[in-house]
Amino acid sequence: MKRGSRFIQTLQRFIQPQSLRLQLLSRTLLLMAALLLLIGSLQFVFMRDFLYRNKSEALNAQIMSLPPDILRNSDGDNASDHSRPDMDGNEEHGLSPTPVQFQPGLTIAIVHEDGSLSQINASHSDEAAPPALSREEYIQIESNLERQKHVPYRLLDDASGSRKLVVFRLVGHPGKDDNPILIQASMETDSLRKQLLAQVSLYAALSLAALLSGLALYLPLLRRTLKPLSKAVEAARLTDAGNLTTRIPEHQGQQEIDSLSEAFNSMLMRLNTSFEKERNMTNAMRRFVADASHELRTPLTSIQGFIEVLLRGAAANPEQLRRALTSMNEESSRIRKLVEDLLQLAKLDQSPQLQLQPLNLTQLIQEMEPQLQVLGGRRSLQLQLVKDATIRANADKLKQVILNLFQNAVQHTDPSQGKISLTLKAERSSVELVIEDNGSGIKEEHLPHIFERFYRGDASRARLSGGSGLGLAISKSIVESHEGVLTIESREQEGTLCRLRLPAIS
Repeated sequence: MKRGSRFIQTLQRFIQPQSLRLQLLSRTLLLMAALLLLIGSLQFVFMRDFLYRNKSEALNAQIMSLPPDILRNSDGDNASDHSRPDMDGNEEHGLSPTPVQFQPGLTIAIVHEDGSLSQINASHSDEAAPPALSREEYIQIESNLERQKHVPYRLLDDASGSRKLVVFRLVGHPGKDDNPILIQASMETDSLRKQLLAQVSLYAALSLAALLSGLALYLPLLRRTLKPLSKAVEAARLTDAGNLTTRIPEHQGQQEIDSLSEAFNSMLMRLNTSFEKERNMTNAMRRFVADASHELRTPLTSIQGFIEVLLRGAAANPEQLRRALTSMNEESSRIRKLVEDLLQLAKLDQSPQLQLQPLNLTQLIQEMEPQLQVLGGRRSLQLQLVKDATIRANADKLKQVILNLFQNAVQHTDPSQGKISLTLKAERSSVELVIEDNGSGIKEEHLPHIFERFYRGDASRARLSGGSGLGLAISKSIVESHEGVLTIESREQEGTLCRLRLPAIS
């Protein structure tokens, strides 16, 4: 009982509506049944034709074996006057015929010119009349035989409705070679049909046994074949947004399943990368909002404090009023600068199409030299420029990048001992600008985050010696919009090197 119920459960689990296993099984069995039916039909047709042809050849041989005296006694012109021998060859009167042994169910008749038949072996009363054709059909058959044209056997019904196999042959008349006799031999087909039915029944039984055996053998084979697919389904079921590390084995010996596994693993890898980018972007956005709020809160708090001081009576003191208004003006300027930087970053994030025109970078830096000297103060400034370095760029945006990088160098170098150098190199496909200083440098752990917005290496986040932390982020976005690359190399207490590479005009 347990084995039977287990088999039923397995069969129910295996054969489910719309399942791939059921479709493969049913379609395979349907294809096998169709092929077996086609083979059986062809076998039936060929076997029937083979049996009928063999029987027709046997009938032809029977006709050829007829002795001449039978044909003489059964002459068509005197068929009603001459005696006819019975099946045992006994003579009623006339010449003694040669004894002939006829097959059971065989009827041999001579076809006369008027289309009538004279049976040669019709002594038994139970012998049915041979099947007859029209006179025109007999004339056509005789004409074809005279031209040595093959006349195939025919299947005709006799007077009792029994199906007979009929063959025709021309035999020379005894003593009259120029006037052959048309002989018709017919044989019952019941034995042939029984033989065909036995063959068909045997084939049907063997086909049914083959289908049942195939079903019994195909079920475990199909289950084993689809096992890799079941593994893929299980892996897909265990995969969700929190678990994208599960992978399906990609080499299981089946090309289609291996291709599916590779595609599934590739999809998981892309999803994992996409979710990781989304998490990083979400975290970056949270940090950005927190840092922007922090940056805006400090000057707003200062302004609010100065306003409270003025409301408590400091406005009556001109000196206190002047200091409060000056501080409020500085804080409002910082807020305005921060808002402008945020707006600029938002525009750069939208991948704007900058108006790029041919620009001689050497000439641009030379025009900026007085401004750089003022920003550098007492620091040493060295310019090493090539004569011509032409690129496609937006002059105002590129000038902003150079000023941001130079301002960072100024902030991190000693006011009197600091050295800042600008080196411009031109190659066939690119132009490289290097801004190097001998300042305090950047710690190694801060370098991967140097281009992040609002990032400062100083843990105290002091604002007296630095900006809002957006300068490098803006510079990198501008350089990337010019299809360029901005990198920073630095070591603590050894200085910093900013390398700006832009494509040259070919």
